[in-house]
Amino acid sequence: MSTAEESGVASGFPVKKQKEMNENGVEPPPECISSVIPGWFSEISPMWPGEAHSLKVEKILFQGKSDYQNVMVFQSATYGKVLVLDGVIQLTERDECSYQEMIAHLPLCSIPNPKKVLVIGGGDGGVLREVSRHSSVEQIDICEIDKMVIDVSKQFFPHVAIGYEDPRVKLHVGDGVAFLKAVPEGTYDAVIVDSSDPIGPAQELFEKPFFESVAKALRPGGVVCTQAESIWLHMHIIEDIVANCRQIFKGSVNYAWTTVPTYPSGVIGFMLCSTEGLPVDFKHPVNPIDANDSHCKSKGPLKFYNSEIHAASFCLPSFAKKVIDSIAE
Repeated sequence: MSTAEESGVASGFPVKKQKEMNENGVEPPPECISSVIPGWFSEISPMWPGEAHSLKVEKILFQGKSDYQNVMVFQSATYGKVLVLDGVIQLTERDECSYQEMIAHLPLCSIPNPKKVLVIGGGDGGVLREVSRHSSVEQIDICEIDKMVIDVSKQFFPHVAIGYEDPRVKLHVGDGVAFLKAVPEGTYDAVIVDSSDPIGPAQELFEKPFFESVAKALRPGGVVCTQAESIWLHMHIIEDIVANCRQIFKGSVNYAWTTVPTYPSGVIGFMLCSTEGLPVDFKHPVNPIDANDSHCKSKGPLKFYNSEIHAASFCLPSFAKKVIDSIAE
């Protein structure tokens, strides 16, 4: 996830413009840190008004500005190293597994023998790490727009960026929307969209034309899994995503969710869809990850995903189920 540059301190001032002392009479921390209490990172955004999640900062390890966003890495007191883009936490060493494993294995364990996989976004390499656990996969393409994210992840999160070391991976640095439009019809068995939130450049990744491009790039019975926001904060966005997907994908359309403590509200969702063709039952995985995991020992054991949590992730609380089930094609 990644959102806007509007992240700011409690007073509402954007970080970039705040040069005076803050309300505690203390000089504000460096750019990209939104903080009320010095030494704490607080994630504040118009995407989740009225609340913030804070982590204690032990040391800032990197700050830079790419062509697209502010990039920061800091050492936290409780979640290990943290990657932040435009003031929004992307991953922490402690809980990244619950996002990376689910966004990759929910789609790939739902179809037999996936061979060609495309990852849009996911510059940290974590989705690549998880996709590469599947021995049936022969080709993994990734299209990430920001090379700084890739380089910083390789430097500070090598256990995540290890995904780039797999010989099946081919990196394309550029715009994922343009890349998809150029893909020949029916190329991929699965497309995984590890997108940022729908503010700024990522807005396109939540709109109907993008989903149409994804559907075109998939073979009959192919699957897509895309980051789809929080049921606690963004049901209005989820409604739009579900409505668009039900119009475009004529196979299965399902919403799943997982827990990520350092994401706003502590949960994040996924939209899982299949194209018309061989039926896909996302709720009952047919392709378990190789039991011995011998082909990817260097990546370590799974920490979060298993077949039980796969099925459970599609069980929605009543308030979300009611809304999603009511959306017609």
